[in-house]
Amino acid sequence: MSRLPKVLQNLPLPVIGSPLFIISTPKLVIAQCIAGVVGSMPALNARPASQLDEWLAEITEALAAHNKAHPDKPAAPFAINQIVHKSNDRLEHDMAMCVKYKVPIIITSLGAREEINQAAHSYGGVVMHDIINNKFAHKAIEKGADGLIAVAAGAGGHAGVKSPFALIQEIRQWFDGPVALSGSIANGSAILGALAMGADFAYIGTAFIATEEARAVDAYKEAIVAGNSDDIVYSNLFTGVHGNYLAPSIRAAGLDPENLPESDPSKMNFGGDSKKAWKDIWGSGQGIGAISKVQSTAGLVDQFRREYRDARERLLALNYKV
Repeated sequence: MSRLPKVLQNLPLPVIGSPLFIISTPKLVIAQCIAGVVGSMPALNARPASQLDEWLAEITEALAAHNKAHPDKPAAPFAINQIVHKSNDRLEHDMAMCVKYKVPIIITSLGAREEINQAAHSYGGVVMHDIINNKFAHKAIEKGADGLIAVAAGAGGHAGVKSPFALIQEIRQWFDGPVALSGSIANGSAILGALAMGADFAYIGTAFIATEEARAVDAYKEAIVAGNSDDIVYSNLFTGVHGNYLAPSIRAAGLDPENLPESDPSKMNFGGDSKKAWKDIWGSGQGIGAISKVQSTAGLVDQFRREYRDARERLLALNYKV
């Protein structure tokens, strides 16, 4: 018997697309799921709040139609990200919408709350909670999360500083449930590497910014394609939580990316006021050196699939004796 929840079993490719603030909309989520990876978006991307009802209807109807037309190749499930931080005054409303549409996977961030997990479990939903260290991982599981998203060093947006090796091995000493790994994963070889370390899924965000379906301006997508890890700056200035951002966008905002002041974490805000920061300051992971072009989501997932297969074949060809 699989140790993974049913909804996370038998994915065509072991990838969860991470929710991208502002950028992820139903268009991208549907494209990801049809391509065979878990698609996701933050609930807060729907503005005003009433739009979330419309978007969830659009996603569920589109995926149901696809599955009816392609019973031999059903879409992957989708996920909605809930920011659990106290500044999110929409959480109760947005979670009620998720319950209404029986969203298969809930991704919780910046806080673990038992009532959110219970709401998801009421209809059979699965909760994956993102964490940056082992301490937070324990708290998430103790409060009822079903799985973990290990956000390691190099991940785009809000990210931790732990090596993925350290983070995964510490979690696997006590937790055998579903784990996704995030941090500089932008090709099929890295997906295979995440599984080799002990994760069940690769959690990929930045690569999906450079897709045709992503709601990002062309200059943002082009900066992803043109950049590499030297262009990434780690700072807490913009939201109060440390994250990785593209240096060119920081310069364009009139700031020196090499001399950014520290922010007061107690003033962090993830409501409407945070939208401008993410619109002008572009989040990005360190793995962008592997991203060479803007393409369709289907094309990107096909590329991942080829690279993943090729990486497995290379390992088999080495014929190591263990």
